[in-house]
Amino acid sequence: MTMTDPIADMLTRIRNALMVSKQSVDIPCAKLKICIAEVLKSEGYIRNFKLILNNQHRFLRIYLRYDEKGVSVIGGLKRVSKPSCRVYKKCEDIPKVLNGLGVNIISTSKGLMTDRQARNFGIGGEIICSLW
Repeated sequence: MTMTDPIADMLTRIRNALMVSKQSVDIPCAKLKICIAEVLKSEGYIRNFKLILNNQHRFLRIYLRYDEKGVSVIGGLKRVSKPSCRVYKKCEDIPKVLNGLGVNIISTSKGLMTDRQARNFGIGGEIICSLW
């Protein structure tokens, strides 16, 4: 059976792993998912990620990040743009997540980036998801 929204599946797997305090989560690999993982790592929401080649399958292993009390660094994940309803914004119309405490991941013509980077470059795009 094919998956209609692999990005929502990735976010749900991360959300489920955080609820049971897992140290890592395996996700089927795709180029867009690797780019999202790079943004998550650069923003400090995850410790690291690596590509695992297992026979004919490729997985993306994401190592989740917790503070010293065992509380997740990621407070929430939300899919904004869906296959049925895409959300595109100009750079001046990109909303801030929790008044700048969170991050929107945006797909632009220059690649995947955060909302702050998109505003600095002066480009808009499709809002993939929000993190806080």
